[in-house]
Amino acid sequence: MDGPPADARAIEEEVLAAIRPDPATRDRLEAARRHLLARAEAAAREIGSPVVRCLVAGSAARGTYLRDRMDIDLFLLFPPPLPRDDFERAGLALARAILPRGEMRYAEHPYLRGEFEGFAVEAVPGYAVEDSARPQSAVDRTPFHQAYVTERLTPEGADQVRLSKQFLRALGVYGSDARTGGFSGYLIELLLLRFGSFRALLTAARSWRIPVTLLTAPKAPPRLPETVALVLDDPVDPERNVASALSRRNLALFVLAAGAYLDRPVRAAFEIPPPRPLDRRGALERVAERGTHVEVLALDRPDVVDDILFPQLRKAERGLVEEAERLGFCVVGSAAAADPRRAVLVIEVEHPRLPAVKVQDGPPAGLDRVDSFLQKWGAPDAPVLQGPYVTADGRLAVEVRRRERDLGPLLTEALVRLPLGRDLKRTLPAETRLRPLPETEEEPVLAAALADLLEKRLPWLGARGSPRASGAADPTA
Repeated sequence: MDGPPADARAIEEEVLAAIRPDPATRDRLEAARRHLLARAEAAAREIGSPVVRCLVAGSAARGTYLRDRMDIDLFLLFPPPLPRDDFERAGLALARAILPRGEMRYAEHPYLRGEFEGFAVEAVPGYAVEDSARPQSAVDRTPFHQAYVTERLTPEGADQVRLSKQFLRALGVYGSDARTGGFSGYLIELLLLRFGSFRALLTAARSWRIPVTLLTAPKAPPRLPETVALVLDDPVDPERNVASALSRRNLALFVLAAGAYLDRPVRAAFEIPPPRPLDRRGALERVAERGTHVEVLALDRPDVVDDILFPQLRKAERGLVEEAERLGFCVVGSAAAADPRRAVLVIEVEHPRLPAVKVQDGPPAGLDRVDSFLQKWGAPDAPVLQGPYVTADGRLAVEVRRRERDLGPLLTEALVRLPLGRDLKRTLPAETRLRPLPETEEEPVLAAALADLLEKRLPWLGARGSPRASGAADPTA
C-alpha cells in the first residue's frame, strides 16, 4: 500500500512532535505511577483494607496519553463476595487514604479525584472478577482491557492512537462521557488495532454508513436500538458494545471529517478551535436575520454530575421539541447547555404564534360516534368558527378558536407533564416559565446554548465568511 502523501506525512509528524510526551515527562509519569501504587499498597496495609489488587490502567499505563492529558487512573479492586454497601465504603476509605485531599465524584458508584506528584489521579473502586464477561461494577473489565491492549499495541501503534485522539479532540468528539457522547480511549485503541494506522482508519471510515457494525468474529449482528451508531464487540466480553456511548451525530461528523482530511490534509484538522459562545445581542441579530423565534428555559442546575445531568437535559430538550410539534409549531432547532450553576434549553420555531383557528377532526361518516359529534358541535350555540363539515377523506370536522396561541405559555403549561428528567423536574420552581430570547438575561451558559443553536457548521470549514486557516498553531492549545 502506498504511504500518505508527503504533505500529510509532514503534518502528522509535526502534530505528533507536539502531542507526544518527551522522555523526561514519560519518566516523570512512570515514576509517579510506581510511587502511587506503592502508596496505595501501604495505605491498604495501614487501614486494613480488604482490597485484592491496586492497578494503574488506561492511557497512562498503555503509553497512549497526550502531552497535555496525562491523568492517572488508579483502580482499587476488591473481592467479589464483598457486599455492595461494604464495597463502596471500603473503596472510598482506601481512596481517601491515598488521596486525602481528593474530591468526591460519582459515576455508577462514588470515587475520588485528586492530585499526586503533579498529576491528576482518579481512584476508582472495582471488583477483582475472574470472568470479564461477568462484571459486578462498570469498571471490572478494566484489568482485562489493560492486558488485551498492552499485549498488542506497539510503540508505533501508540503514536497512531495519539494522532487519532488529537484528530477527534479537534472535532469535539473525544470522550465517552454523557456530555460528549464520543469515542472513548479504549474504543480508539481497538479501532487502531483493527485498522493498523490513523490513515487506514480514516480510509475505512469515510465510506461507513450508519449504523456501522464491526464485529471481531463472524456472527449475526445484534438487534440494534435506533440510536446506536457503531457496534464493536469488546474482545474481553463479546456481549458488550464498546461504542455504546457514541452518538450518531458524532460518528457522522467523524465520517465526514475523515473524507475531508484525506482529500485535503491540513494542520487545522488537529487544532482545537476556541469556544465560540454567542452573546445575546449577536443571537438577537441572528434570529432577526433568520426571521424565526427563540424561547429559553433557564434553570438552576440540580446537584448531580454531568453523566446524570446531560441525559436528562437531552430528554427535556426532546420533550420540548415534541410538544411544540404536537401543538402545531414548526421547530427549526433546539439546544441545551449547562455549567456548574445553571442549565439552559433553547428552542427555535418558524413562528411564535399559531393561527386563531384549529381544526378539530371528527369520526368518518357511518360510525355511531357521528351522532354525538354532531350533537356537541352542530348546535346553534356551539363554540365553532366553522362547521361541522365533511373533509375530503370523508370525515367530519369543525374549526374552533384556540384558547392559547403563543409558544412560550403553551410549553410552560406543559412543563408539569413533560418528561424532563427526574432531577431537573424535582428542582423546577413552580413559577418557572419559558421566556422569549429578548426577555432573557446575559449569562455564559445561555451563550453556549445559543452558539449550539445558531452557529452550527462543520468545524473544518472555519467561521462563516472566512476559510479556516491551516496555520501552525499548537494543536494541544
